[in-house]
Amino acid sequence: MALEADAAIEEGQAPVAKKGGSRKMLIIAAAGLIALLAAGAGLYFFVFAGTNTPAAARPAAATTESFIFNLPPMTVNLNDDGAEGDQFMKLTIALEVANEEVMTEIQPRMARVVDAFQVYLRELRKSDLEGSAGIYRLKEELRRRVNVAIFPAQVDGILFKEILVQ
Repeated sequence: MALEADAAIEEGQAPVAKKGGSRKMLIIAAAGLIALLAAGAGLYFFVFAGTNTPAAARPAAATTESFIFNLPPMTVNLNDDGAEGDQFMKLTIALEVANEEVMTEIQPRMARVVDAFQVYLRELRKSDLEGSAGIYRLKEELRRRVNVAIFPAQVDGILFKEILVQ
């Protein structure tokens, strides 16, 4: 390289400097520095996240007990919309309630709850139950219907123990 520069000077030409090499090294160094800073920031937030608040200031975990009220298994024919063959669903549900008083309040109204479920479930199509969104909609609608049937008592949640759609 030095020989090429000396030869260029002797011939009266300006020496040619390699610009691409230094520019490429600068870009690589900057990218490495940015990656190093990002890794350091990520490590800092991962290791030290949430350690500034004392344990007494953190909220305690909810220790409320809930009671489970099991319903009998239900088998219903689904709305087939002219499709060939029967489609049915077998469903086992549990109701989540806040305390035992609500459980004793629900017991005499079980016929209304099962009736509300049967009427709704018979209008469903198999396509209504596809995917997690379909099951979520089913869960929310059943919770709404049971709360209407047992009013003024309230159910906190619907738990599916078994769902079979054929």
